[in-house]
Amino acid sequence: MHANTHNFFFLVCLPFLLNALHVWSGESDSLVLSSGNGGTDTDGRKWGADSKYLDAKNSITSTAAFQDPSLSSVIPYMTARIFPSEASYKFPVKSTKRYWLRLHFYPSAYSNFNAADSYFSVTANTLTLLKNFSASITCQALSQAYIVREYSLAPLESETLTVVFKPSNNHPGAFAFVNGIEVIPMPELFDAAPMVGSPTEVDVKSLTTETMYRLNVGGQYISPANDSGLTRAWYDDLPYIIGAASGTTNHASPKLQIQYQDMPKYIAPEDVYKSSRSLGVVTSITQNFNLTWQFQVDPKFMYLVRLYFCDYYYSKENQLVFSIFINNQTAEPTADVIGWSGGKGVPIYKDYVIYVKEDGWGNQTPTLLLALHPQGESKPEFLDAMLNGVELFKLGDSTGNLAGPNPQPSAMLIKAEQEKKTFKKSDDTKGKVIGGAAGGAAAFGIVAAICVVVLYQRKRRIPGSESQTSSWLPLYGNSHTTGTKSTISGKSTASSGISAAAQGLCRHFSLAEIKQATKSFDESNVIGVGGFGKVYKGVIDAGMKVAIKRSNPSSEQGVNEFQTEIEMLSKLRHKHLVSLIGFCEEDGEMCLVYDYMARGTLREHIYKCKQPLSWKQRLEICIGAARGLHYLHTGARYTIIHRDVKTTNILLDENWVAKVSDFGLSKTGPNMNNGHVSTVVKGSFGYLDPEYFRRQQLTEKSDIYSFGVVLFEVLSARPALNPSLPKEQVSLADWALHCKRKGTLDDIIDPTVKGKINPECLKKFADTAEKCLADAGFERPSMGDVLWNLEFALQLQENLQDGSSHSSQGQESDDTSEESLRNRNMAMHYRNLNIGSEHEGSDESSESSAIFSQIVNPKGR
Repeated sequence: MHANTHNFFFLVCLPFLLNALHVWSGESDSLVLSSGNGGTDTDGRKWGADSKYLDAKNSITSTAAFQDPSLSSVIPYMTARIFPSEASYKFPVKSTKRYWLRLHFYPSAYSNFNAADSYFSVTANTLTLLKNFSASITCQALSQAYIVREYSLAPLESETLTVVFKPSNNHPGAFAFVNGIEVIPMPELFDAAPMVGSPTEVDVKSLTTETMYRLNVGGQYISPANDSGLTRAWYDDLPYIIGAASGTTNHASPKLQIQYQDMPKYIAPEDVYKSSRSLGVVTSITQNFNLTWQFQVDPKFMYLVRLYFCDYYYSKENQLVFSIFINNQTAEPTADVIGWSGGKGVPIYKDYVIYVKEDGWGNQTPTLLLALHPQGESKPEFLDAMLNGVELFKLGDSTGNLAGPNPQPSAMLIKAEQEKKTFKKSDDTKGKVIGGAAGGAAAFGIVAAICVVVLYQRKRRIPGSESQTSSWLPLYGNSHTTGTKSTISGKSTASSGISAAAQGLCRHFSLAEIKQATKSFDESNVIGVGGFGKVYKGVIDAGMKVAIKRSNPSSEQGVNEFQTEIEMLSKLRHKHLVSLIGFCEEDGEMCLVYDYMARGTLREHIYKCKQPLSWKQRLEICIGAARGLHYLHTGARYTIIHRDVKTTNILLDENWVAKVSDFGLSKTGPNMNNGHVSTVVKGSFGYLDPEYFRRQQLTEKSDIYSFGVVLFEVLSARPALNPSLPKEQVSLADWALHCKRKGTLDDIIDPTVKGKINPECLKKFADTAEKCLADAGFERPSMGDVLWNLEFALQLQENLQDGSSHSSQGQESDDTSEESLRNRNMAMHYRNLNIGSEHEGSDESSESSAIFSQIVNPKGR
């Protein structure tokens, strides 16, 4: 009996033991080294001193003269190892193992060394990793403060890894430097992969690779600490999507168990497999568009494209079949995820290799296109395509070379740098800090490469210039930089409070230029008034329309908000965030110059408008705003909390594209380990999160609450606060929740859209808004969940319109009915997925109701 008990225990534990064998754990042999004495970074990783492995007598350690706000951690970035001449590190390795080699660079001013003079090469044994490399030029061109180059070294057949830093002979005073080095053993991740457009295969297992991109498609940023044991960082894919269709993001049920089966768990973390992006379920959309991602790459190299799939909706073969194209060549004619994996919730990945020619697309910088399109010829049950994750690796050539050219800064960025030097000579020391400051934390090298061609194809912002500014990741850091105040024309200003990097990323206008643009602040050019001051329509550069926000000296918002707006927006680039062109700070005037939004604010198109927005337009605008906020919340390592989400801060361009604006009150999360930032309550009454109001603890869920108010405002076409109404109806949030729970929501719907909303769409929309207004922050959904549900609500609305169109024709075949049935079945499947947390919203808090029903001042902050 005793023996049987042991046998039973062994059989129960056997699956867990086998799974444990699949999990990679090579940290015991890892070398994580900082230039200097080492320490612990913000992720809790311990960095050792590099001196033990250094084979050089002439190296210098130096502390950076300036800490850029985007630095995710003081360690390893604030201390650099300087090499005036050739020097090397020698690391003990095992000849049969593959290793990660990560090099961290923060180009700043170190002692008497100017990072702009740093040009050097890096070799690892016989491999050339970098050649004539300039970290400062790279950071400047990519709009980042620092970069990380990640390499996967094939077995070296040597017990020593020698990493050599050699200053360039072609630049006087050149030197090499590094801030941190990681040498970490890793499992063999690669094998043979088919060559696109050729019957041959490439043996990647024997090659060294450089990581170019690593994206969690449809999901959020995954930090190295949350990776599957390989300390990798995974980023949002949205900035790389091009074309008319961005698809919909999908998330698996929390109850879904990923069944790795024979696949090692370290290949990718579960979070990658539990989110995806697809075209959607509306056939009229999916059959006419591709899901397309575009990546900037170096020419004359082969690239390994690794695609991750895990289907958690379908369970049978031929339900979902699509084609995969890489650089307009067919990589996979009939991709069937269930057919590959064998079942629902089973992950799989596919590798493809492609060679990118020089100027293959007629551009100075080649790009690599990845496209998915539904495959209708095999007559699958659903016309759709999906992807969970993607990695892009550069493969070393036959000589062991991985070095590419330094990227070129855009003309607009160079011009901004020159203007910064002209107007800010007193800030010469800070001016030497080359790091641009819009990069995401823990980004590495070309992983942050900006999608130049994407932006080039879009409308140019300034005539005669070509913007290469990245929309990849925003900067997350403390926006309140230090510095003493400077004086212009005898008046104190806050220019020194704005980082040199932020000033370098946006244009510095003179007061004369601002007055010329606005006709000396002519009242006829006023297009709005906000908490900061009046907003004027202006014209610059012989015809470019702009919006100029002028500070009101008596405004409660002042220098801090002015600085915050510049620090934030100069480093954020996204389709659904308003673009800051520049600023003026002269003779006591503080002005901000933005792209002109021809349609004004969302609020203007909700109340008493001659041409009310259709329900579909309102949904699309809400989706656009949600995308902008989702980008702020999850675009990189630290969260940016807008703190003043409302309909007047959602602007519309000439194409009705929604853009979130006004970042004067925004806060970053320098340490969100606590889950919140303790701060004085600011915001606009009616939109203010009651939990934030009570506890004075700000989280991204405060934005979720405000956005919930916006959703009900869009639905009802009434202000967030209306003091003229009965007491119980003053607060829209309180009243909408009351009506929703009593089943009388129809009573508050805007009459111009009432009866034109698909009931299923209305239910999804109202449920989403209700979840956003949950009294407790942890009960509210993430902005990604809100976005997903709004996108699905739009699909439900479009299904209604498509159905109306078909029925009016009166000549549809049975195929149409069958297709409609499939769409309805898919819709029912999607509706089974709940948003938000597992906690259902409780009854309305009497405390929050009391607080908000008494607030009747609509002026806000």
